[in-house]
Amino acid sequence: MAEEEKKKNKDIEAVVNIYTSFNNTIAHVTDMSGKTLAKVTGGQVTKHDRLKANPTIAMFIAKRISEIIKELGINSLYVRIRAKTGNPAPGPGAHAIIKSLSRDGFKILNILDTTRTARGGPKKKGGRRGRRP
Repeated sequence: MAEEEKKKNKDIEAVVNIYTSFNNTIAHVTDMSGKTLAKVTGGQVTKHDRLKANPTIAMFIAKRISEIIKELGINSLYVRIRAKTGNPAPGPGAHAIIKSLSRDGFKILNILDTTRTARGGPKKKGGRRGRRP
């Protein structure tokens, strides 16, 4: 009897990879070995291109993900946030996804920023004075 209770209380963990640029938000849930469990993007939630990177749309993305992974019995999450390479901050959807998932009852064990940094390679597009309107 005691062993059955231990199995019920055991946390099943997953990794939520959130990629947020200023044009889109992608949330990809994998198990600990890297096998995909769920993937939801801004384009699957809204048909408006301008809204894909919106915090409100990010909440809907989180809602869809939570429905899928609750069925699988997952209750603990590691979060990895990634912004576009070279950007100092992630897009507007990252914080909204984390907040929604924690509100849905998931235990967030760790939040990690995995944004890649350029270490001098090919020249960035946009010219010497950057992109101007």
